[in-house]
Amino acid sequence: MITSEELINLLTLKRKGENHFEGQNYKTAWGRVFGGQVLGQSLHAAYQTVPKDRIAHSMHGYFILGGDINVPIDYHVDTIRDGRSFTTRRVVAFQNGKAIFNMAASFHINEKGESHQINMPNVLTPDLLLTDIQQAERLHHKDPERFLRIMKAHPQIFEFKPVDKAIYLQTQNSAPFAHIWFRIKEKIQVDLSFQHQILAFASDYSLLLTATLPHRENLNNSKMYYASLDHALWFHREYKIDDWLLYVIESPSASNARGFSRGSIFNKKGIMVASVTQEGLMRKHI
Repeated sequence: MITSEELINLLTLKRKGENHFEGQNYKTAWGRVFGGQVLGQSLHAAYQTVPKDRIAHSMHGYFILGGDINVPIDYHVDTIRDGRSFTTRRVVAFQNGKAIFNMAASFHINEKGESHQINMPNVLTPDLLLTDIQQAERLHHKDPERFLRIMKAHPQIFEFKPVDKAIYLQTQNSAPFAHIWFRIKEKIQVDLSFQHQILAFASDYSLLLTATLPHRENLNNSKMYYASLDHALWFHREYKIDDWLLYVIESPSASNARGFSRGSIFNKKGIMVASVTQEGLMRKHI
C-alpha cells in the first residue's frame, strides 16, 4: 500500500446490512492482519451508524485472535445508546464465524468547555531529521536480508522521522522513551472522521516496540513474537494527518511477557491532539 487512495479504500467498508460491514486486508509482510487496520476499519463501521453531528472522542479495543490476511473481515455494530450529547457504539469483528476483535467507541457533539494540555517536549523538528528508512539504508549492503525485511514491513504510505535512532535499529538498552514525527506522505482532502480512522491505523506503529528499549541487548538475539492485546485512543482536538505530528511514547512497565505503552500526539505548533495506550504481547519463541 503506497498511496492515500489505497489507504482510504482499505478503510472504507462495504455495507452488507444496516449495521453489518465487510473489510478487506492490508497484505502485511508478517502474514497476520495489522492491528491498526482493524482499529481504523472498526471506527469506520461505527461512524456509519452515528448522526453526522457526532465526532469520536474515544475508542477502546481488544484483540482476541490473530487475523488471517486472506479472509475478509465482517464488522457488526451494536447501537448501544443514542443520547442528547453522546452516542455509544460497540463493534465486533469476525472471521470464519469467530470474533477476532471487539471495540467500544463514544461520540460527542461539538461542545464548548474548559481547555488545558501538557507541553510538547522540546525536540528537533522533522526538517532536521532523517526518516527511519534513511537511517536503515546502511544495512542495504551490510545486511541486505534484514534491510529487505524492513522494507517489506514498512508502511510506505507513511513517513516516520525518529528524533533518535529508529527503535528496530537499536542494539543497546536504553530508557523506554521514544519521540517520532510522522505524517501521511500525500496531501489528502478528507473529513475529520477519516482523519480519525487514519490516525487509528497509524497509532499502532512503534507503540509496543517502545517497551523493548530497556531490553534490546537481550531481545536482539532472540526470536520474538509481538502482538497487540488492547488499544485505546482519545481524540482531543482537530489535526491534519498530512501535516507532521509528534508521537511521544513511554513504556512505564513490562512484565509477564507483556509490554505497556502510552503515547501523546502533538501537532507542530505543540497542540496536543490525541492520546494512546496499548498493552501487547512480547513473547520469546522457545
